[in-house]
Amino acid sequence: MLKSTYPLAGHDVHRIGFGAMQLPGPGVFGPPRDHDQAIAVLRRAVELGVDHIDTAQFYGPDVSNELIREALHPYGDDLVLVSKVGARRDAAGAWLPALQPQQLKEDVEENLRTLGTEQLGAVNLRLHEDDGSVQDAEPQDELAAQLEAMKQLRDEGKIAGIGISTATLDQVRTAHESVGLVCVQNAFSYVDQSDADVLDYCTEQGIAYVPYFPLGSAFPQMPKVTDDDQVKAVAQRLGVTPAQVGLAWLLRRAANVLLIPGTSSVAHLEDNIATGDVELAEGDLAG
Repeated sequence: MLKSTYPLAGHDVHRIGFGAMQLPGPGVFGPPRDHDQAIAVLRRAVELGVDHIDTAQFYGPDVSNELIREALHPYGDDLVLVSKVGARRDAAGAWLPALQPQQLKEDVEENLRTLGTEQLGAVNLRLHEDDGSVQDAEPQDELAAQLEAMKQLRDEGKIAGIGISTATLDQVRTAHESVGLVCVQNAFSYVDQSDADVLDYCTEQGIAYVPYFPLGSAFPQMPKVTDDDQVKAVAQRLGVTPAQVGLAWLLRRAANVLLIPGTSSVAHLEDNIATGDVELAEGDLAG
């Protein structure tokens, strides 16, 4: 059950939302394996109270956005659609950086078109290289120009709030002081807490923190929350899944954490939403 909320772009959204990254085909490229199932997942999410959906034009590309539009348009007033810019896909599905100010503006327009809306609740500026690494040495003048483009989009009413993704603490601080952030989307989980300084800064500043890879990295050979012995022991004691324990730990970690677990399965979606009912004991996963 969805219980607690946190402010995001002028709305109090439930702390368990939905991420649309798993709706397209393999590698987040091409059409879904099962179109009707993807539509059913989106509609069931909203039925269960989800009011925060995370997407991107480069998921597919276009696929996630078009599925969301087909399933949910016209959108309810309480539904916050959050997208990302900063990357594109080539014809083979490779990820390409797209961080020039004009590209950011064009890609927000593409998100608006494919989603069929006049305003996005928030848009995250994704500071990725094409190999997925964070741009630790992003020149300040380039970041300033990118943020100015985002601010112009907000001033024009095309986005309600500005977020940032895959960003260092210095980049988050610079962005927040420059344009005022509503959310930060970085990797964070029980088995990878290296971004704790950014999470703590967001908590202090009242910025929503939206962890991706909430159950550990999707890359092979990287640790997974569901493989952790302590997580599995807590799950067995509570009669829930290790994934639910990992998500519940994130909800407990800080009140400004908003989850966007993704899935292409209605049953898995319902398990994710049921995380809201999982109550960890004070000593569970305290280390």
